[in-house]
Amino acid sequence: MLVWKRHKKTGTRKGNTAHRVRRIHFRQEKGVSMISQKRFINNLPFALVFLLYFTCPVNSQWVQTSGPSRWTTTCVRALIASETNLFAGTEGSGVYLSTNNGTSWTAVNNGLTNTQVYSLAASGTNLFAGTSGGVYHSTNNGASWLTFATTGLTNPYVWSLAVLDTNLFAGTGGGVFLSTDNGVSWAEVNMGLTNTQVYSLTVSGTNLFAGTTGGVFLSTDNGASWTAVNTGLTNTQVYSLAISGTNLFAGTTGGVFLSTNNGASWTAVSVGLASACVQSFAVFGTNLFAGTTGGVFLSTDNGTSWTAVNTALTNTQVYSLVVSGTNLFAGTSGGVFLSTNNGASWTAVNIGLANPWVYSLAVSGTNLFAGTIGGIWGTTGGVFLSTDNGTSWTTVNTGLTNTQVYSLAVSGTNLFAGTDGGGVFLSTNNGASWTAVNTGLTSTDVYSLAVSDTNLFAGTSGGAFLSTNNGASWTAFNTGLPGNPGSVYSLAVSGTNIFAGTFFGVFLSTNNGISWTPNIAKGSEISLAVSDTNLFAGTGGGVFLSTDNGVSWEEVNTGLTNTYIYSLAVSGTNLFAGTEHGVFLFTNNDTSWTTVNTGLTNTRVYSLAFSGMNLFAGTTCGVWKRPIDEMIAIEKPATITFSENKLEQNYPSPFHLSTSFNSYQSKRFFSPLFQ
Repeated sequence: MLVWKRHKKTGTRKGNTAHRVRRIHFRQEKGVSMISQKRFINNLPFALVFLLYFTCPVNSQWVQTSGPSRWTTTCVRALIASETNLFAGTEGSGVYLSTNNGTSWTAVNNGLTNTQVYSLAASGTNLFAGTSGGVYHSTNNGASWLTFATTGLTNPYVWSLAVLDTNLFAGTGGGVFLSTDNGVSWAEVNMGLTNTQVYSLTVSGTNLFAGTTGGVFLSTDNGASWTAVNTGLTNTQVYSLAISGTNLFAGTTGGVFLSTNNGASWTAVSVGLASACVQSFAVFGTNLFAGTTGGVFLSTDNGTSWTAVNTALTNTQVYSLVVSGTNLFAGTSGGVFLSTNNGASWTAVNIGLANPWVYSLAVSGTNLFAGTIGGIWGTTGGVFLSTDNGTSWTTVNTGLTNTQVYSLAVSGTNLFAGTDGGGVFLSTNNGASWTAVNTGLTSTDVYSLAVSDTNLFAGTSGGAFLSTNNGASWTAFNTGLPGNPGSVYSLAVSGTNIFAGTFFGVFLSTNNGISWTPNIAKGSEISLAVSDTNLFAGTGGGVFLSTDNGVSWEEVNTGLTNTYIYSLAVSGTNLFAGTEHGVFLFTNNDTSWTTVNTGLTNTRVYSLAFSGMNLFAGTTCGVWKRPIDEMIAIEKPATITFSENKLEQNYPSPFHLSTSFNSYQSKRFFSPLFQ
């Protein structure tokens, strides 16, 4: 069996102590063992023998698989035209470039380590992207990006960007910031800005306007001071601003307002505007377009009257609008649409702009399954199957009436899918068809699944449930679980012990869930993984290890530069962690974690899974893969035989999921974004 021994920096310690772990060692003993992980790969009775040898790969990296893709489109938060280039900023998939009016798109994310893009701005050859992690700068049309220490940018959520001469302004969740050196350094410019949630910025001559959740503010001195200009603005939730000649328009949650005197006074101009929440504007000659939660509207008389122009606009959640030549583009929660006739009709232009959010992964033999939600706003998702290590994918959703898939688990020839609000579905033919199996399952938000022998456990928003007949019926087992009961985000099985990760920590059951005992780690338990007698908990505060079934925990975070852990996976003596900023590796030869992210341009890793000699990572931009031996250097040969493999599934919080595989378990979580 594999024995994990803990060593303090100054010497070796034996026994179960509660000191910080500086190093994890593994010792191979005679006999065979297996790694049970969260996501369950039911008792695969095979014996794999790996001959591990020293290797130090050069120029190795992650490679994006061919999907899942094309079946879903990306949520486009920002659009900008720069000469003949059209850029799209997306939620979770970074920046895309089109050089042919949207006919095709290419991801341009090299160096863009944060792919939650809310705003874009261009100034000459400079392109700026505002993300949930600060501002990024490109001088070569997105081919590469740089981010600086964001000195002075104390709030990283950049909802809006504006350029005024050589000044770059960022509207954030903490007010307005100014950079005079292309984002290298920033200064807060909030004097007089009594509301600092800045969703929109626009420039008119030397005037800078800021739209906030407390109305419109004006600065005439590059942000050094601000004045509220809200007379007549009866709705002060301002999400968008636009200039047309001497007219200033404000888009609010209560329609459009017009000012002809730089905001000194406002008049409501919303006649015919059936959707009141206005998220974007575009000006094209005498035409004013408004992007709303109900599609695009056109006014030819400065907002006096409006007409819906939504023919063939199949997604009407419009976040961004931009004009390029005679073309009008709309960025929606379902991708980009193009109109060449002032909105009279629209065509989807999304080739290449498609990557679902992969919340869970599971392996069954040579089959790799990906559970997705198809994009943050619920575009087409479901389960995808690859039989060739991710080279190609096929949708397998027949009968799967809820395609928001948070968790997957395999038990023999049965494949289970836990969904958001649809409960559990069962497939007995590798996903070719599905049947809902929810009798007795009173909570249908299923965040995690785990298999223990003939028992199937489901972690839900209403506690833990057990089925002993492949989901045909369920029984709630929540005695001792907190929250009356609360959400169970992750599950892991170790022998006769079942662990549940909750917002209140880890809980243990030794009697198939009939009762639970608290085994608190630190923070909300998003993911759990088991390796022999070792229990790992991935939390919002890093990774914790217990060698005594959760009685005591030790922090193992040295070198872990990002401590929000979405997923965990174990392969032999190697522990992988999927985080907000990529994949980290801890091996038996290291005293700290090491990043293994080369080539991984989308670094929010929600799920991990092993298949053959590859590690697969589920991200907000599809599935990526990398050979395990590229990431691991073993000092001396060791033969490891796996005689049993189990995996269970975990789930992330509010909008997260979990994953399970062959000898590994993972779980992940998703954070809702602005508006």
